[in-house]
Order: sequence, then C-alpha cells, then structure tokens
Amino acid sequence: MATTREWVSGARPRTLPAAVAPVLVGTGAAAFADGAHLGRALLAAGVALALQVGVNFANDYSDGVRGTDLDRLGPMRLTATGAARPKQVLGAALGWFGLAAVLGLVLVALTGLWWLLAVGAAAIAAAWFYTGGRKPYGYLGLGEVGVFVFFGLVATVGTTYTQALVVPWPAWVGAVGVGLLACALLMANNLRDVPMDSLAGKRTLAVRLGERRARRLFGLELLGALVAGAVCAIAAPWSLLVLLLALPVTLLGLTVLAGARGRLLIPVLAGTGLVSLGYGVLLGIGLAL
Repeated sequence: MATTREWVSGARPRTLPAAVAPVLVGTGAAAFADGAHLGRALLAAGVALALQVGVNFANDYSDGVRGTDLDRLGPMRLTATGAARPKQVLGAALGWFGLAAVLGLVLVALTGLWWLLAVGAAAIAAAWFYTGGRKPYGYLGLGEVGVFVFFGLVATVGTTYTQALVVPWPAWVGAVGVGLLACALLMANNLRDVPMDSLAGKRTLAVRLGERRARRLFGLELLGALVAGAVCAIAAPWSLLVLLLALPVTLLGLTVLAGARGRLLIPVLAGTGLVSLGYGVLLGIGLAL
C-alpha cells in the first residue's frame, strides 16, 4: 500500500503553482474592472487545484495501465510501480474531479451563470481524455492545445468573468501569457520523457518536433509570456512587474537550450512552476494596481 508521502508525490506538487497562476491573473483583471471578489477567487482556486491534482492522478492511472510509465524519472508513479492498485488511483482521480465539480457548482450558483456548468464539464473531460480513453489526445501531440485552452484561457478569463461579469482585454492577454507558461511546464515534462515516450509510442509534441525544436519552443513560450505581460502595461502600467522574471526565465531557457536531459530537467520543471506562480502574483498585482 502506498504511503502518504508516495501519494503526495503522485499528486505531482510541482505542477500546482501553474493551477494557481490563472486565478491570480484573473482576479487581478477583475480588480482592474472594479469587480474583484475574494470568496469567488478562493472558489476558483479550489476548482483549479482540484482539477490539477485530478488530472495528475488520472495520468498516473491511464499511463500506468497502458504500460507507458514502467521506467520513468520524476515524481512517483503509483500505478506503474504497483505502490497502489489501479482502482485506488482511479478513485483518487475521480474524487478530485468530483471536488472540482462541487466547488465549481457552488461558484456557478453564486454567480447565477448556469451555462458555465458546460464549461466545467468540458474542462473535466479534457483533463480525463488527455491520457484516458481509447485515443488520448496527449498521445497525439495535442496536449499543449488542451493545456493552453483550459489552464490558460478558460481558467483565467473564467476567473475574471465569475467575479466582474465582464472580461477586459488585459484578461485575455494575461490568459495567453498564463497559457504559454502552462505549455512550457508541459514541454519541460515531455522533454524529460522523450526517450521513453518514443519507445512507448506516446507521440507528444516534444517527440513529434524532436528535441532541438522542442527546446526552442520552450524558450519561445517563456519569452511569449513575458511579452504578453508587458502588453498589459498599455492599460495597467504596473503590469511591467512581470519583467522582474526576466532573469529566472533566461536561466531556465538557457538550461534547456544547452541540452539538459533526464534528471537535469527536474529542477527546470520546478523552476517553471515557480515562474508561473510568480507571473500570476506579479501580473495580478500589476492589473489590480
């Protein structure tokens, strides 16, 4: 039976800052529109975090039963290692998805925007079918599309709309920046796993592009996020605070472009997650001010 420490590792905590970032930016954009609401922001954060943990356990289960997680670096693989039974990991995934649904239902009830239930259902479906189902889109190189849409655009703009009931244009631009950072986090993860994914037939975007182009794309995603934050300064000058991340972004980009592989990419994953969190804090503050 898996220990508490193994379950925590299996939840992949390094990915959680990326779940909080869109809520921070979205709340900052709501403040920009004079509509910020702390309670709704906390509910949105709960939904985002529950979805992130849920998709992490769902990936553990789906990749584990497919046999693509037999020899992996990085966080604990509960299913593949046999530390937990597949049904237990599946139950954990469904439990976290259920929590996200309940919190989302409360948020929708508070706003009266019942059509958002369809958006929430689509987000849960996207989380499951990333590696689940007969033809998971993550195995086709489309993972970045799902991440950009749901952990970037939907999460950020949805947070703003459920508070302010309007979406000013900086919310959309900030959402693009958040989505690019989420894609960079996924790219770093997939770069680490390119050798095993190639053997297992998992055709992630990193596998399809090849390492050289995937590394360049990682750098462009980081740079694009900074540019998006700077563009927001047209309406909210304090958004230039995101440029404080230029140094860590440069260091992460150079590390990947220099050819870091395997375990050397694990700190890059952690660093990208922290940059995502910093981006959310700085851009959120910049928009609010």
